[in-house]
Amino acid sequence: MNEPNDDRSAEDQASRARAERARLARIFGEVLPETTGDERHDGPDAGSTGSQSDEWLKQQRPPHYF
Repeated sequence: MNEPNDDRSAEDQASRARAERARLARIFGEVLPETTGDERHDGPDAGSTGSQSDEWLKQQRPPHYF
């Protein structure tokens, strides 16, 4: 007769663990992201192709470099 009680305590424990992880994530942020930066394409040159990247590099060169 302890089986339903064991199921509830396991569910309660899992629920508490999820809540604790969510609380820590709100406080400290995500420790390790699910994806890398190149997979997310959210950087300053997001979605850049070779030509766009080259154009940015050309714009950043100092005048004496030409």
